[in-house]
Amino acid sequence: MATQKRILVTGGSGLVGQGIKAASEADKRSDEEFIYLCSKDADLTDREATKAVFKKHQPTHVIHLAAKVGGLYGNMRANLQFFRINSAINDNILSVAQEMGVKKVVSCLSTCIFPNETTYPIDETMIHNGPPHDSNYGYSYAKRMIDVMNKGFNQQYDTEFTAVVPTNVFGPFDNFNLEEGHVMPGLIHKVYKCKENNTPLTVWGTGRARRQFIYSKDLGRLFLWVLREYKETEPIILSVGEEDEISIKEAAEFVAKGFDFKGDFVYDTTRSDGQYKKTASNAKLRKYLPDFKFTPMDQAIRETCEWFTANYSTARI
Repeated sequence: MATQKRILVTGGSGLVGQGIKAASEADKRSDEEFIYLCSKDADLTDREATKAVFKKHQPTHVIHLAAKVGGLYGNMRANLQFFRINSAINDNILSVAQEMGVKKVVSCLSTCIFPNETTYPIDETMIHNGPPHDSNYGYSYAKRMIDVMNKGFNQQYDTEFTAVVPTNVFGPFDNFNLEEGHVMPGLIHKVYKCKENNTPLTVWGTGRARRQFIYSKDLGRLFLWVLREYKETEPIILSVGEEDEISIKEAAEFVAKGFDFKGDFVYDTTRSDGQYKKTASNAKLRKYLPDFKFTPMDQAIRETCEWFTANYSTARI
């Protein structure tokens, strides 16, 4: 009989946690039990509180998603806080996991950790090759340090700590707040309002910046594969291919189509575009999973628009 896994998911109520929940329910394993933590369950910046929640649930495995996150403008306003809060959370989770004999930890990084000045496509070997973009260096450096700690823990304690690097995630249960949220949920919230009020859509920036987007339900399926099968310490990028990168203008058009919005688009060029592009290679992922099928973008965005409409009164806005 397979050894029972108790999988603690920190940040489990958010976008990625809910994607993992959907994927685990669609692919149930009798030897896996998932426990989803939200911010109300424990203050993970506090080591004793972190220890208490680990003692309570006795996990054998951890998927570490909890983080202080924000969009471009939230990061620009508070780089120091983003660095300190995320560093504390990450140090507590990894050190307590090691202390309590957790077999495997999979942490979630972000493509913003990559150097600002780089060649494209970026891949897993390039994380520490130069400073990240100035706009969110606090968050980026805190996330990079997870990779450093994973190597240290694995060398010193023979743990199995690793990390994944998703590109821009979107889907149900996202943060749709217009100031703090990321680009896709921001567009979804805006188009919903524009359709309701019969007003034009204002897109922040020029619309020319380019991003790779991954649907949270696809990311959930890939997270489970990493938890169950992936054996490397080195992180792995979880992303659609380079050829599936789209501009913010195209993303806005997909969202307009998802809501059947026929109004005009206006581009507010006083707003920053952030990095022009962050094209990531998914060659390493494809080496392992050549046949993985991503949800088509128009379907994924339409499903997210439908979820937002149905859950507007309770969504994070």
